[in-house]
Amino acid sequence: MIGPARRRLPRPGLRTTLSLAFAAMAALVAVVIGTLGYHAAARLIRDDETDDFTSAVSAVSGQVQREKLFPGDFNSPSGLGEQLLHPIRVTAQALDSTGAVLPGTAHLDLPTTPDDRALARAEAPARTVVDVRRIGGSTCRVGVVSLGGGRGAVQVVLQLDDIEELLERLRQQMAAVVAGVVLIAGGAGRLVAGRITGRLVRLTDAAELVASSGRLDVPVPASGRDEVGRLGRAFDRMLVRLATAKENQRRLVQDAGHELRTPLTSLRTNLAVLPNLDRLPPTERVALLSDLSEEARGLSRLVEELVALAADRKADEDPVEVVLAEVVHEAAAKARRRSNREVVVAADDTVVVARPDALARAVANLLDNAAKFDPDGTSPIEVVARGGRVEVRDRGPGIDDADLHRVFDRFYRATAARSLPGSGLGLAIVAEVARSHGGTAFAANREGGGAVIGFTLAG
Repeated sequence: MIGPARRRLPRPGLRTTLSLAFAAMAALVAVVIGTLGYHAAARLIRDDETDDFTSAVSAVSGQVQREKLFPGDFNSPSGLGEQLLHPIRVTAQALDSTGAVLPGTAHLDLPTTPDDRALARAEAPARTVVDVRRIGGSTCRVGVVSLGGGRGAVQVVLQLDDIEELLERLRQQMAAVVAGVVLIAGGAGRLVAGRITGRLVRLTDAAELVASSGRLDVPVPASGRDEVGRLGRAFDRMLVRLATAKENQRRLVQDAGHELRTPLTSLRTNLAVLPNLDRLPPTERVALLSDLSEEARGLSRLVEELVALAADRKADEDPVEVVLAEVVHEAAAKARRRSNREVVVAADDTVVVARPDALARAVANLLDNAAKFDPDGTSPIEVVARGGRVEVRDRGPGIDDADLHRVFDRFYRATAARSLPGSGLGLAIVAEVARSHGGTAFAANREGGGAVIGFTLAG
């Protein structure tokens, strides 16, 4: 039987995680430095105490070699023991010839060993034995120096417990310092993490507000030159572009609805007459059917241009190297067949990086526009393509000065063009293609009559 699922603990927030990371790093550094410092200090202290003990034993041994001494020489506060050992943190006690400790020099309850008694009876002076002994619960380093002639010996004693107590206090102080460093680092890390995560929290709040409300005018924190600031500015630019795209979409839908209203109304009117088609005179019947066919073709063109403009095709077509002259010649050949007009091409061998289908559509729209405004012209339509610049020249009526800056707007149709077929999207598509390739669209009146309309490509 499977038991109930264990509840998973919630993961800590970014601020807590950063604070713990700061504290852990500081603790690691403090522990390493503290450990190294403690061992270095302990080694220095122990080496210093060892040097003191060795100096004390050497001092006694040297004095014994220089003169004939007796255990009683160490049996007074001002005796040789004080003179030789006073600056050093060691003590001394004398042994008689039997190895017993003289009462006047007994500073410690240190029992004698067979080696101590043997040295006390030794004939040679300054014979020395050093070892470590336990006295009750204490540890001592003991050096025994023979006086020679069987007169006794001197014990030099260094208590090691004082050193260990000093090192224990040092360990406690090191631990306190490490704990303090960890606490300070944790607090500092929390402050720093607060400054970092504060902006992230505000950015998250902004993103959640956008997701929940759909609003794109939400203020975004974009201060700072670090990665968080860069993220905020990138998010802000993204919202601006989304807002622009949403506004363009809204305008496109509104404009499309406005443009579709007229042909749909006309189509509904003509469809209402269809049930009585047999009652109409032959001429009206032919005119009605022709009108329906033309309106259907107009709606098809309008829908195609709306789809081409609204459904950004950049994702479906990758830029490749294109010989501009080939695109222009192909578009000119199609325009000749559609309009039965002469189209003259002047193009060099410029190679551009572009989306071929989009480029061909832009050139075709320029040629269709020229043919539409000069349907009965006798002069050829000229296409010039050189160095990443394409322009189409016609000898039509030209463009009013008031309309020059608006001919590339979506659905815009000049007064003189409202009686002509079209949707007002052809030149808007040209401008969009140019803009997507890093170029611009342009329009001007041609000297001697007509218009020059075209676009440029980057690079």
